Amino acid sequence: MKILYIHQYFKTPEEGGSIRSYYLAKGLVDAGHDVTMITAHDSAYEVKKIAGIEVHYLPVPYDNSFGFFQRLWSFWKFVKLAKREAKKLSKHDLAYVMTTPLTTGFIATHLKNEMNLPYYFEVGDLWPEAPVQMGVIRNKWLKKWLYSLEKRFYFEAEKVIALSPAIRNYIEKVSPNTRVYVIPNMADCNFFEAEYSVGDFSENNQFQITYCGAIGQANQLEYFIQAAKESNEAQLPVQFNIIGYGSELKRLRSVAKRLKNVSFYPHSSKQCVKNLLDKSDAVYVSFKDVKVLGTGSPNKFFDSLAAGKLTIINFDGWIKTLIRKNKCGFHHNPYSNTEFVRKLKTFLKSPELLSKYQRNGRKLAELYYDKDIQVKKLLKILNNEYKFEVTDSEVYILTA
Repeated sequence: MKILYIHQYFKTPEEGGSIRSYYLAKGLVDAGHDVTMITAHDSAYEVKKIAGIEVHYLPVPYDNSFGFFQRLWSFWKFVKLAKREAKKLSKHDLAYVMTTPLTTGFIATHLKNEMNLPYYFEVGDLWPEAPVQMGVIRNKWLKKWLYSLEKRFYFEAEKVIALSPAIRNYIEKVSPNTRVYVIPNMADCNFFEAEYSVGDFSENNQFQITYCGAIGQANQLEYFIQAAKESNEAQLPVQFNIIGYGSELKRLRSVAKRLKNVSFYPHSSKQCVKNLLDKSDAVYVSFKDVKVLGTGSPNKFFDSLAAGKLTIINFDGWIKTLIRKNKCGFHHNPYSNTEFVRKLKTFLKSPELLSKYQRNGRKLAELYYDKDIQVKKLLKILNNEYKFEVTDSEVYILTA
């Protein structure tokens, strides 16, 4: 099958960041499909062959530091150029269109209505629900228009791929006749070799907690800095590490400048992230206190599982339930001045308990979230083999 894959933010492992589309596209190629990727980068137009994927790079700059109107300009430019690029290509059998942003839906419906190309629509974040709940979009007419677009994009899709059970549930309410399947983000259990913590913690052997990923408004990393401050005041032997980039990085550095137990690392390749996680004992996943943000499927959570780390989160949702049921981490209330320290002390005092939780996380990754399992799901969906049956390999994502 010839598949046209649309993802504005396609990344390779060497570039770092979210590489879900790289894994899925490569999996499709390895299964014998012909995959053409249309994406964007901050450079001139070019076409590359990457891991068997023909990647068309369009000249559309984008950065997390962009303001609202800069982002809109980037979204619309990509829509315009992607439509033009698709017309230049030979006939494909199917389009796989990935959000965010929601504007990629304009590409999807154009391919269907103008080029007779059916599409699958992948939804990793709920647009426009997320920016509406965060207060970014307030105009009632704009909200009404965006919600109508969202419903149209789901309705016209051949199938919708949701990255979490919470997103699936939302889409089924918005568009009851749409066929929705769950393929969460993935744990690369071949790439990450689980490194479990050993021994007692002290000033000479500090407990390492790492945050890796986007540093934006939605991540609210002040919670992480506050946890570092509370740990410092409690004289805990804990070091807090931040690796990534985003619009809030400069301000966050300023907030944390007086804390000696906080270190910053520049955004880098997946290998550099692995090197840091190898030295870490826990991974911190953070989101702003906005309900919709708990529906997502954050990459860093699955990296934590694959690397065999204790996972610490500060938000509610399906991942909180998953962590609690499988005893692989803990949730803390970011508004409490004592809860983080109290819960962390339990693991600092008991290396055996910490190791048990870390191993539980790795086991969860191997059994249910390994990238090869997720690729197989997509292949089954393409072959119309995949059904909503709660089998042993599905129970954690279909019933969460």
